[in-house]
Amino acid sequence: MEPTLDRRLLREEVAVVLILSVLASAVYAIIDLLSAPLAGVYVAAGNQSSELAKQLAGFVFGLGPVYLVVHLVRRSGEGTRGIGLAGDRPAEDAIRGTALFAVVGVAGIAVYLAAVALDVNRFVVPVPPLGHWWTVPALVLNSAEAALKEEVVVVAYLVTRLGQLGWSDRRSIASSALLRASYHLYQGLGGFAGNLAMGLLFAWLFARTRRAWPFVVAHLLLDVGAGVGFIVFREHLPGF
Repeated sequence: MEPTLDRRLLREEVAVVLILSVLASAVYAIIDLLSAPLAGVYVAAGNQSSELAKQLAGFVFGLGPVYLVVHLVRRSGEGTRGIGLAGDRPAEDAIRGTALFAVVGVAGIAVYLAAVALDVNRFVVPVPPLGHWWTVPALVLNSAEAALKEEVVVVAYLVTRLGQLGWSDRRSIASSALLRASYHLYQGLGGFAGNLAMGLLFAWLFARTRRAWPFVVAHLLLDVGAGVGFIVFREHLPGF
């Protein structure tokens, strides 16, 4: 007899597979179809009327890996609590995340600007298209997506699973931090070094506290702060 799977988990599995495969292409195609008449020539890259819808779709589909992690821990019986995503102490998590933001933000700005000045780092524009009423809301959504994806997948899930595979805390923490730093190499050496340090701190704290939400909060505030800072002070920055 075939094993009977929970219908909720099956629906969740179907949703995750589609989000991580072809569903995004279908949604973007619908947006493109609705954004311009069928007659004539349509240049997708130059059409701005659908940009907000694409920003929203990008946020939703960007969270696909997070949804996959949530599905996997539910399916295994651990639940989200097993990777530090319990929602039982929101105020405490928010306070800890804000404190982390204050510490990491000051150090991060200093390292980043020094690296740009030394020509070992690119100046990265951290905002969606400017000049729209939805620029800041889109910035917040993009920041939330990055915060959830990185802290849930690269810290909470990865450190937990590597530990379950028998890796030491030191090895798991180093691997998580190195992965985070490696996909920020597009920024340059400063971005690599800064994210390596932040990754070591976040993964070490997660291994000690088993709480993931403070890192999501801190990351969200860091990205929103960087984006708003760019919008406000961009005329005083190099190259602008």
